[in-house]
Amino acid sequence: MSKYIISATLLLVLGTLSSSFVSDAAPAPETVDVVLADNSGALLNQSPVATSETSISPDARRVVTAIVTAYSSEARQTDSTPFITAAGTGVRSGVVAANWLPIGTKIRIPEIFGEREFVVEDRMHNRHDDKIDIWFPTRAEAVQFGVRETQIEVL
Repeated sequence: MSKYIISATLLLVLGTLSSSFVSDAAPAPETVDVVLADNSGALLNQSPVATSETSISPDARRVVTAIVTAYSSEARQTDSTPFITAAGTGVRSGVVAANWLPIGTKIRIPEIFGEREFVVEDRMHNRHDDKIDIWFPTRAEAVQFGVRETQIEVL
């Protein structure tokens, strides 16, 4: 599993580096094929993330498919400071946790939330290095959201 995660991380880093060398032109969105595996090592996704039915926003730098989960501010779901993010900010609507994206990265989850933007301000347990976790105000809302595999636009 780790070689797939390293490959996906390398692709994301290379995409970020290549877009930093473009000066005036906005970088074209790139499609990244991320291979995810569950705890048993079984592959969850091996297909390219962009399809003919997918509309990529022009300001997306790249699109990845990821598992999206939800959490709320409970000590058993977080740490001893459940209302403070890893970035040192307070939890609020629009905050997500992700270990594979830098703090401050803006993302969209268009299939679920349309054009709404989220900001990576929190981290997850290190065993979750391939997921996005959305903060919800209550445990009931987080449970209702569940677990979904969807496309993420990295802005």
